[in-house]
Amino acid sequence: MKYTVTSVVIGIIILLIFVVLSRGLRKVIKTKLFPKYMLDEGIQLAILKVVHYLLVGLGIIVAVQSIGLNLTSLAVVFGLLSVGIGFGLQNVVSNFISGLIILFERPIKIGDRITIGDVLGDVVNISLRATLIRTVDNISIIVPNSEFITSRVINWSHRDPKVRVHIPVGVAYGSDVPLVIKSLLEVADNHPQVMKDPPPKVWFNEFGNSSLNFELLVWILDPKGRPDIISELNKRIDEIFRENKITIPFPQRDLHVRSSVPIQALTRNKDGKSQG
Repeated sequence: MKYTVTSVVIGIIILLIFVVLSRGLRKVIKTKLFPKYMLDEGIQLAILKVVHYLLVGLGIIVAVQSIGLNLTSLAVVFGLLSVGIGFGLQNVVSNFISGLIILFERPIKIGDRITIGDVLGDVVNISLRATLIRTVDNISIIVPNSEFITSRVINWSHRDPKVRVHIPVGVAYGSDVPLVIKSLLEVADNHPQVMKDPPPKVWFNEFGNSSLNFELLVWILDPKGRPDIISELNKRIDEIFRENKITIPFPQRDLHVRSSVPIQALTRNKDGKSQG
């Protein structure tokens, strides 16, 4: 069957109509439907993505039929090529299915602070192929969706945004332990972003090689502010330790030098000359 320019143009126009229809329908759903039901942002995104892909897929089928292509013949051709193409599209299909799982199960959602591998950042966008993460240094990283299913992911914002912060502190041997604990709790109590309930705690962890090792534990409601809060608490701990004459030691090492060659002491004779 011969395909005319007119039929091809008509097919393209039909596809564009479905794309525009998808955009309009998604806008209506977002502005009219979602406000009534107060759906979670992740569910909203999943619905919009599914509507878009369904309409575009339907548009492709209608456009192909309008051009005059035989879908049965295409199915046979794609069936013969499926084995070879399948190996090349394994990652694409894996990421696509993983994207659907992420959108519907919502282990992560837009706005979450996450850690995957050595990347710490906020989820900016979730598509069916990849997820866009913006790091704390404002660097955009595109992560394939399959990594979120097969790898360990830390979601700092999942369900309950409350997180506990651990701040290790070492003080010199001979320090007043009750005063150290009191000072650390005072720092925590005076910080505006540290929660009062659950209350802060101080653990006396161990007798270290050169210090008594404590740990201040506080709860905060903003995981994204964690680095700033830790910095502010450390700064205040240093200040209050100076005020209370509490010493933070530096690591010390004893150096022993051994030599297989005996060292002779030098003496001076009456003429002032050195002799072994």
